[in-house]
Amino acid sequence: MQFLIFLSLDQPIFAKQMNKVPKLLHIDTTGETAMIGLSIQDQIIVEVSNQVSQQHASFVQSSIQTICKEHSFDLNQLDGIVITLGPGSYTGMRVGLASAKGIAYALDKPLIGLSSLALLAKAANKQIDKTSTSYRLFSMIDARRMEVFGSIYDCNEQALTEEQAIVLDTPYLTELVKKGKIYCVGSGASKIGQILVDEQIQVLDCHYSVVEMLEMGMNKWEKQQFEDLAYIGPTYIKDVYTIPSKQSK
Repeated sequence: MQFLIFLSLDQPIFAKQMNKVPKLLHIDTTGETAMIGLSIQDQIIVEVSNQVSQQHASFVQSSIQTICKEHSFDLNQLDGIVITLGPGSYTGMRVGLASAKGIAYALDKPLIGLSSLALLAKAANKQIDKTSTSYRLFSMIDARRMEVFGSIYDCNEQALTEEQAIVLDTPYLTELVKKGKIYCVGSGASKIGQILVDEQIQVLDCHYSVVEMLEMGMNKWEKQQFEDLAYIGPTYIKDVYTIPSKQSK
């Protein structure tokens, strides 16, 4: 199922904003919900979402075409493409990045890569009472069984650990709580309660959106932190494993 969300902008304001930069296309297909967005400067003009993961591949191109048609927008007007690199769905990461790289290469536009874990931390931080700064954020994406792809951030969303595969167990979580309050967010966070219940651990139910992609993308835009199209790839964390077919034996 696809959802279109359009901002109610009158034509004069929209026309005026079209003369400003940067104009960024946002693509995220790393999770169950895929998102495409168009922003101008610091405002999201339109965002589209798809909640059927098997349709992410067709969703990306058709949604971009719809956005351009509905808003009389030419992709040549873009100043850059923002793409979520993962970790996340193996297929989803490849689908999104292939589209983003294709557009960036064809139009000779810079590519801005984002971490889905860092985006989760940014979204989670907006829900936390800022009266205290002695807390950490644990972003985690379900990797099946009791494993997650995760990273820990400080209260300013600065990474304290590398993005890595983590097996959640009692010893690991016990060590975490020794260092103080920690907020867990992401598709793997629900596993925490199955292992350890502690007042120092709190699970947040939130997701990032194109809003967080824009905020992080603008920060990288201003710093001119662009990806090398020749070498950038999805953030797999672990190698993709496929079961060999019987015919290959």
